[in-house]
Amino acid sequence: MTRHSKPVVTVLTAPGENEPPGMDALRARAEVRFASDEPTLRDTLPGTEVMMVTDFRTEALAAAWPSADKLKWIHATSAGVDALMFPDLIDGDVIVTNARGIFDRTIAEYVLCTILMFAKDFPHSLRLQADHKWQHRETERAEGKQVLIVGAGSIGGQIARLCRAAGLKPHGIARKPRHDDPDFIAVHGNDDLTEQLGLADFVVIAAPLTPQTEGLFNEKAFKSMRKTARLINIGRGPVVKTDDLIAALKNGDIAGAALDVFEEEPLPEDHPLWSMENVIMTPHMSGDFIGWKRALTDQFLENLDRWHQGEELFNLVDKKLGYASK
Repeated sequence: MTRHSKPVVTVLTAPGENEPPGMDALRARAEVRFASDEPTLRDTLPGTEVMMVTDFRTEALAAAWPSADKLKWIHATSAGVDALMFPDLIDGDVIVTNARGIFDRTIAEYVLCTILMFAKDFPHSLRLQADHKWQHRETERAEGKQVLIVGAGSIGGQIARLCRAAGLKPHGIARKPRHDDPDFIAVHGNDDLTEQLGLADFVVIAAPLTPQTEGLFNEKAFKSMRKTARLINIGRGPVVKTDDLIAALKNGDIAGAALDVFEEEPLPEDHPLWSMENVIMTPHMSGDFIGWKRALTDQFLENLDRWHQGEELFNLVDKKLGYASK
């Protein structure tokens, strides 16, 4: 049924974060309230029908949940929704949507970039340049190398498309095998992970953080990989056990890692990963293109218009699985 009155929308930001761009367009559609922590959220939640959450690490929502008397829909402006998945929300009737699709292409570009950087030994070249050293070397061909993408969803599919365009051979890991996915050479089930790890030249983590994926990449996983393989993590930091990764890099169980996400963020200045020459690191920015914040607001506004008209929302999250499955 079409709604004729303006809904009450609470925007939950991180403490100290600026108002997201595009709020004037939201104010034209809704009564807008802002919160940044548990106390302010407790004040704004009564009467709120819709939430737009920009702080993907927030614990304030779970703490203030008893104040949510009219809440019907939560939109997370992130692909991952693990921080929002607390029991009362999972078991309740409030629907959740996410930002699926916004970051796919730029994350895929990041992954392809890191693959090529490893193949062409750019980290070493940059260190030599900084030292003013001329040292001719031979490098690898990327073409024909096998890429295993753990998490064959929206982001994983875009990564696979770019990899295929560059002559790489992408395989995927998903909950269930798929035999008709045009982006991948093949999509294997979770039970095939260990076998596929031993066949891949590059392993890309694009999986969401769920109870099933937390700590998935541990000592056993790294010992299953080729010693020449490189790990690329653009998913969630806790999918990787950092101490096991450091040991695998030091022991030569794997050849390198490109990391955009970490168990602990920000990474402490004295963390051993900083000084490892076979590691490429960025501060959780693989998907953040120029203009991404406004793109997130525009996506929410499009879904808000659908909600106001009584239409089905897109990017619906399966709260039991912890991600948008279609």
